[in-house]
Amino acid sequence: MSGRSTRALAGMATAVALLTSGCGIGLGTAGGFVPSGTLAGPVADTKPLDGVSIGVGSKNFSEQVLLGKMAVILLKSAGADVKDLTNIPGSNAARQAQIQDEIQVMWEYTGTGWLTYLGHDKPIPDEQKQYVAVRDEDERKNHLAWLPPAAMNNTYSFAVTEETQKKYGLKSFSDIAKVPVKDRTFCIESEFTDRPDGLKGMLAKYGIPLGKPDGVPRDNLKTLQTGAIYDATAKGQCTFGEVFTTDGRIVNLHLKVLEDDKLFFPLYNVSLVVRDKLLKAHPQIAALFAPITKKLTNDVLLKLNAKIDVDGEDPSDVAYGWLKQEGFLKDS
Repeated sequence: MSGRSTRALAGMATAVALLTSGCGIGLGTAGGFVPSGTLAGPVADTKPLDGVSIGVGSKNFSEQVLLGKMAVILLKSAGADVKDLTNIPGSNAARQAQIQDEIQVMWEYTGTGWLTYLGHDKPIPDEQKQYVAVRDEDERKNHLAWLPPAAMNNTYSFAVTEETQKKYGLKSFSDIAKVPVKDRTFCIESEFTDRPDGLKGMLAKYGIPLGKPDGVPRDNLKTLQTGAIYDATAKGQCTFGEVFTTDGRIVNLHLKVLEDDKLFFPLYNVSLVVRDKLLKAHPQIAALFAPITKKLTNDVLLKLNAKIDVDGEDPSDVAYGWLKQEGFLKDS
C-alpha cells in the first residue's frame, strides 16, 4: 500500500540508523498525559497486572496512536507499569522495537505482518486464513503472539461523493464500468499509479485497463498528495478518490466508499501483538483486550479517527472517552 509503503520506507531508514548506532533502538516516550480509570463491565474482573512492566508502541499516524493509547489506558487501569512508546516513526522502526523487546505490546495489521514483515508476495484473501498464517509464522520465527483480530480493515479503496454514487448507481469497484470513459477520473498518489498492487493492477482485475481508450486513459488521472485527495474528491475534481477505509475524513466529507467486490486489495485487519513471554506470564492480557477488539469495526474507527483528524481532539482523550462510553472503564 502506498501510504503504508511510504511509512515503511521511512521507518526502515530510522530503524537502520538506530540499529547501527550500537545502542539498540533507544526509543523515547510519546509524551503527554495519558489517563487511567477503573476497569468496568466485561473487563472488570481482569486479574490485576500490578507492577508488571509493559512497553506499548504504535506507529505515527492517527489510528495507530489512538489504538496505542487505548492499550496504554487499559493496561494502566489494570495496574501495569506502562511505558508509553506510541508514535514511533514508521512501520519497520516499530517492528524492530518489538522484536528487540523494547516494546511488548502493539496493535498491528495482518496484511502488514504477512506482506511487509514476513516478506510474502501475495496476500491471503480470506481474513481468518491470513490471520492464522501470520499468527503461526510470527510466533515461530519471532516469538510474537497475535491475538484474534478485529473486524476493522484499514485497506485501500476508492470513494465517491453521494451525488456521484446516486447518479451512476455505484456500490462496488465492478460498477466503475458503468461510468462513461470521460468521467472515469481518479485522484491518486503518484506511486500508486503503475504498481501491480495499486491502480494498474486493480483496473486490470476489474477489466478496465489503465491506458486504454475503453478503460481509463492516463489523462484521466490526477496526482495529489494523500491528504489532498479526500478534499479534491469531495469537491468533484475527480470521480474516484484513493482512500484508506478507516480515514476519518471520509465521514467528515460525506464520501461513500466502494466495495472491493473481487477482493483485489490486501486485508489489513488489526490485531494486538504481544511478546509471547509476556503473554505466557500474564494470559489475562488476552482476556482484557478481547471484548475491546470485538468492538473495533470500520464504522467505529471512522468516527474516532475523525475526532482526531477533523475535530483536532487529543488521541488519549478520544481513546479514554470511547472506552468509558462502551462500558470498559469508569472514572477512578
